[in-house]
Amino acid sequence: MSLAIIHSRASMGMNAPLVTVEVHLSNGLPGFSIVGLPDTAVKESKDRVRSAILNSGYEFPARRITVNLAPADLPKDGGRFDLPVALGILAASEQIPLEALKAHEFVGELALSGKMRPIRGCLTAALAARAVHRSLWLPAENREEASLPSQVQIYPAGHLVEVCDHFNKKKEILPCPPAQQSRKPPTKYCFDMADVKGQHLAKRAMEVAAAGKHNLLMIGPPGAGKSMLAARLPTLLPELTEQERLDIAAVHSVANANAEPVWQERPFRAPHHSASSTAIAGGGSNPKPGEISLAHQGVLFLDELPEFNRKALEILREPLETGEIAISRAHAQTTYPANFQLVAAMNPCPCGKPDKPPEGCSNPAYCCTRYQSRLSGPLLDRIDIHLRIDALPLTALARSNSQKNETSAEIRQRVTRAREKQLQRANKPNHDLNSREVEAYCHLSPQDQAFITRAAEKLDLSARAFHRILKVARTIADLDDKNAIETRHLSEALSYRAVF
Repeated sequence: MSLAIIHSRASMGMNAPLVTVEVHLSNGLPGFSIVGLPDTAVKESKDRVRSAILNSGYEFPARRITVNLAPADLPKDGGRFDLPVALGILAASEQIPLEALKAHEFVGELALSGKMRPIRGCLTAALAARAVHRSLWLPAENREEASLPSQVQIYPAGHLVEVCDHFNKKKEILPCPPAQQSRKPPTKYCFDMADVKGQHLAKRAMEVAAAGKHNLLMIGPPGAGKSMLAARLPTLLPELTEQERLDIAAVHSVANANAEPVWQERPFRAPHHSASSTAIAGGGSNPKPGEISLAHQGVLFLDELPEFNRKALEILREPLETGEIAISRAHAQTTYPANFQLVAAMNPCPCGKPDKPPEGCSNPAYCCTRYQSRLSGPLLDRIDIHLRIDALPLTALARSNSQKNETSAEIRQRVTRAREKQLQRANKPNHDLNSREVEAYCHLSPQDQAFITRAAEKLDLSARAFHRILKVARTIADLDDKNAIETRHLSEALSYRAVF
């Protein structure tokens, strides 16, 4: 039979649409053409496939070869179709049995020697193959990542010869077992909250932010410990669930095929303030995830917040509300997850010390106001906790600790208990509560309602900021193991909004 049909998968954002690779051998002058909206990398697969077949000891047919990648209106990119095209040629020329290929899907790039190279997006391909009850063949280097989901059958191979020998029944390849993530030891962090001297108010705010997944802005002079505290926030967060691990691995798989597998710990992304809006949000002709998607289920740390490009900062507004980012381009529209926890740090003024302005500054108050005005009101409204951090005296830094500071593990136990209460109550952290859920779960007594209303009017808070204070108060009550929000919880939540 001169026609072979092989199943494969494309990569379109977080999806892996089915691609049917149709290979037809016909009489006429020898030729090799690929149709179906291929990009340059796919067109160049003709030379890779020819060399891989010959160097694997098989015959490359001297006939007219036509390869159709269906559907024709779906853009195809990368070298992921090398393996299915090579198998289609071998099956159409009756060098391997075609019937045995129908229950499988194939992705993988081929070297000229026939060796298989890793691809990006293999985890989404594995999930899609599982949904239609087919097994997936892929490069051996993608094995650990693709075997993360349960009930998925993965066949890893290192060379085209191994795949052909399996279907020719010369040497069988066994499917790899699912990754046993639950048996791995807990994550060990190189940072610990016990390293931070003093700053008890800041540590408390970090605990509240971790418990409710609240966004946090720290304002303080240079050397106050803002970056040190931010780097230790992941050590306070609860352990990842299996679904969260899959979400993290899928995003990083789509972003980079050659990166080390990332799913055992929450991401901590800290882009430089010179990063462009495309680097933050993601994009390109074939849109790829940006920093906010790479920080999905983890922490996005923006140091020197006012120094970021204004356009890059305003991009954060919608993802902070919706937990996803929609990227629209002329040839593709993609939605990536972006459910991250924002932690930002900034100096109160350009010089960093508003109480001791440099010589030549005639109006320090105006300099501070102008510097802080680089941040828009709508963006600040979406940050739950505004924390003022003062620098410790040098004598306090030089003095050795007479009492042992709380470790991250001790704080994480309280954070985990509070987060479990939130998941049992609303199946989500307090930060993600919508307006109807805030009304249901953040009920106040008449006295407390009057108290928070007067405070909101005095501070000139928006409706969004008002709701965020209620969410923070709900988290503080959860840490206090209280079913109802009390006045002291509201007072502490209000103290985190009085900086600007």
